[in-house]
Amino acid sequence: MTSADFTLVLPEVILAVFAMGALLFGVYGGKDKTAPILTWTTAGLMVALGAWIGLSGEGSGSAFGGMIVNDGFARFAKVTVLLSAAAVILMSESYMERHGLLRFEYPLIIALATVGMMVMVSAADLMTLYMGLELQSLSLYVVASLRRDSVKSTEAGLKYFVLGALSSGLLLYGASLVYGFAGTTLFAGIIEVAGEGEISLGLLFGLVFLITGLAFKVSAVPFHMWTPDVYEGSPTPVTAFFAAAPKMAAMGLLARVLFDAFGGVSAEWSQVLALLSLVSMFLGAIAAIGQRNIKRLMAYSSIAHMGFALMGLAAGTVAGVQAMLIYMVIYVTMNVGTFAFILSMERDGQPVTDIDSLRQFSKTEPLKALAVLVLMFSLAGVPPLVSFFGKFYVLTAAVDAGLAWLAIAGVIASVIGAFYYLRIVYFMYFGDEGEGVQSAMSPVAWVCLMASAGIMVLGVINLFGVGGAAMAAASALVN
Repeated sequence: MTSADFTLVLPEVILAVFAMGALLFGVYGGKDKTAPILTWTTAGLMVALGAWIGLSGEGSGSAFGGMIVNDGFARFAKVTVLLSAAAVILMSESYMERHGLLRFEYPLIIALATVGMMVMVSAADLMTLYMGLELQSLSLYVVASLRRDSVKSTEAGLKYFVLGALSSGLLLYGASLVYGFAGTTLFAGIIEVAGEGEISLGLLFGLVFLITGLAFKVSAVPFHMWTPDVYEGSPTPVTAFFAAAPKMAAMGLLARVLFDAFGGVSAEWSQVLALLSLVSMFLGAIAAIGQRNIKRLMAYSSIAHMGFALMGLAAGTVAGVQAMLIYMVIYVTMNVGTFAFILSMERDGQPVTDIDSLRQFSKTEPLKALAVLVLMFSLAGVPPLVSFFGKFYVLTAAVDAGLAWLAIAGVIASVIGAFYYLRIVYFMYFGDEGEGVQSAMSPVAWVCLMASAGIMVLGVINLFGVGGAAMAAASALVN
């Protein structure tokens, strides 16, 4: 390893070394007594690293013989992952302390998962891809079952582990096929082989298995089976994390594989992604209608939203990648705010996740109800909120790429999905009187809720510059 290699992966090294050092500090320094300081220190380091990466300039470079790449696309994804992970850790502290879940391991496992995500979006080799993916996955298996005295939490962790192992097996089989027919694991070498006229059948099968393995990570239909049960069974702070940073990392990795390794044969994988997008949008929209648990509802919501993000990738163009990145940033922001509210839902000191408990919530907490209304309208894609423009970007990219039928299907699915978001708003403002819910919200969670709602309203001005940054990131990937 040269000094240039080390410099390029320095943020990942710093976060990994910190996590290991902090783990030792926690073990020998009082264990759970150190949890608050480790929580704030971990989040602060993530924010600092996000700012450092975001301000580190332009250009691209590679390390370890081309196995790791640092370009505009990787930096964009890393900043999103780091900031969203930091926000979730901070807004979760109060909830975990109230319910006896604040353990010193929690922020450190999240930090190690974040290291894996940073490696994922910078991967330029099948081996690096798998290393980052498994570091993220193994950490998430643990936090999914963090509530050791809960059968549902243990079940969630086990289901995620078993299905995750299956998806890893499919991905590894696809990687072995690609290596066997391309003769290399480097994306730069694979694209040369795949771009030489017609792609071989073995390489095509390898690509399909790779997409299958990665589709599990973004919970695209029909690889979504784990999502509702894991979202419901995991502790709510863990569910909030699942809904934010890992989704961005998985979409970034999928885009990296498709464009860096198989960019010359986009016609072959575009139709696969279009099908995944179509079924994900409709299953997410329709299946959520009957959900009464807000965490399961958000799970199906996430499936539908990943369908829209996949629509941008299916376009196979720079505009499509830009649309996907914009959509994912908006999606992550909405979820941080929404879960900041879900974390506060309690009755008699116990967590509540039933949407019926929100009846007449606006009478007791008008400001919070207004913020949730904005976020629900945003999730539904109602204009003129910024999420409407996120959907407009992906729909436009699909139409420009000749996928008008997919864009029309997306509009229909969006209209169907609006029902269950608007139902929550109806309960808050016009529902019958019921037991109600108390909103025990920490100052950090309150800031996250209000900031997220504010961004949805004010972002229509210029998307806070995300559009330009997403275009630069997309151009760095699709070259």
